[in-house]
Amino acid sequence: MAKATLGNLTSKEYELVLETEKKNLDTLDEDGLDALLTRVRRTRTKYVKLHRTEVAEQVPVKGARGAASRAPRRSGDKAEIFEESLARVSAALAKAARASAAELKAERLAAAAGTPAEAPAATASAPAKASRAKASTKVGSRAPAQKKTAASSKAQGARRQAKSDAR
Repeated sequence: MAKATLGNLTSKEYELVLETEKKNLDTLDEDGLDALLTRVRRTRTKYVKLHRTEVAEQVPVKGARGAASRAPRRSGDKAEIFEESLARVSAALAKAARASAAELKAERLAAAAGTPAEAPAATASAPAKASRAKASTKVGSRAPAQKKTAASSKAQGARRQAKSDAR
């Protein structure tokens, strides 16, 4: 991102871009990252719409969309800045979501094993094998009523699909 382009930003927009710097993203939790993602997305959408509107107004004058899109660079540059910011926040949010999902999985597995969840890496492998074994035994021991319900549901889905295919 060019410094000349950052000079086009208002003070609030510049602060928003600074919030998306890596050092600032590391301090936010998942909820904070989600709120920041929403703010950046709204700002990006605002400037994308503005740029498209400006370009659309110039198409009749310039005679071509390609020639018209070069003219209103300020709104286009702002849209690009916020697109880059959005990508940074989105990546940080995905990383935080993966970390919290791994943590929750470790807690659930530890709770199922009956041990306190202290170290997610240490407890993740052993209970996972035990839970798979439990799950496989439950599937095989279905009551006749459950089998009938499952078969009925499957047949109903097949009838729906056949009806839509016949259209």
